[in-house]
Amino acid sequence: MQIAESKRAVYLGTGRRKSSIARVRLVPGTGQLIINDRPGEQYLNFNPGYIALAKAPLETLGLESSYDILVNAHGGGLTGQADSIRLGVARALCQLDGENRKPLKVEGYLTRDPRAKERKKYGLRKARKAPQYSKR
Repeated sequence: MQIAESKRAVYLGTGRRKSSIARVRLVPGTGQLIINDRPGEQYLNFNPGYIALAKAPLETLGLESSYDILVNAHGGGLTGQADSIRLGVARALCQLDGENRKPLKVEGYLTRDPRAKERKKYGLRKARKAPQYSKR
């Protein structure tokens, strides 16, 4: 597998979201999504929303059946991983051709979502939840 892959064009992209990290490789193929050596549909629990989210950049450019998406994802949950895969695919598509950057940027696929879990503060039960106040 490694020898055959090195002869083909491989485009790389890394995506992050919350604590999820996805290392994405785009390889010319038939449009398969493979995440951590498992079919993408199986890995994402056959959730059509997550699958569509991961493949959205390819569908924007009309390349959904031209490239296979090979992903190594870890950390976080399925939503964060699907978002990080989307960012990684978009970055790999920019590496494929510079002309792809404009339509992907317009759709917002090249913007990393900066939201993350807020840290817990001392004296509070969670980041903002305070103990119940009683005057007497």
